[in-house]
Amino acid sequence: MNAHRALNSYGSVKVVAGVATANNVELIMMLFDGLIESLSLARGHIQHGSIELKSRALQRASRIVLGLQNALDHERGGDLARNLADLYTYVVRRIIDINAYNDLKALDEVSSMMIEIRNAWQQVPALVPAPAAPARMAS
Repeated sequence: MNAHRALNSYGSVKVVAGVATANNVELIMMLFDGLIESLSLARGHIQHGSIELKSRALQRASRIVLGLQNALDHERGGDLARNLADLYTYVVRRIIDINAYNDLKALDEVSSMMIEIRNAWQQVPALVPAPAAPARMAS
């Protein structure tokens, strides 16, 4: 997955100063954080009848999902990349439904799935072995 391409596709995420040094997993998690935040904002805007702000929050969420989808590495990702691509397509369709019908049940469904995937990404660093320390030369 090309996380930098996803971040560029996303656009105006509230990015911390450490983006330049963040690894791909951290960048993906930041995208999911922005996505989850946008969905949460959309919920509040639906509940308060702020239609324009709801639409903006959901557009932002859609851009993030599309950025995540475009960043998938289908060559190396195999079935996982295909499954995620299908899931992201589904999520974008559900976001359109949420926007059209102010569907809080659909919003809960999408939020729950995205939180679950974000939590899975959080486990990735523990699954990857740490790089070996460089060998020291004897003096």
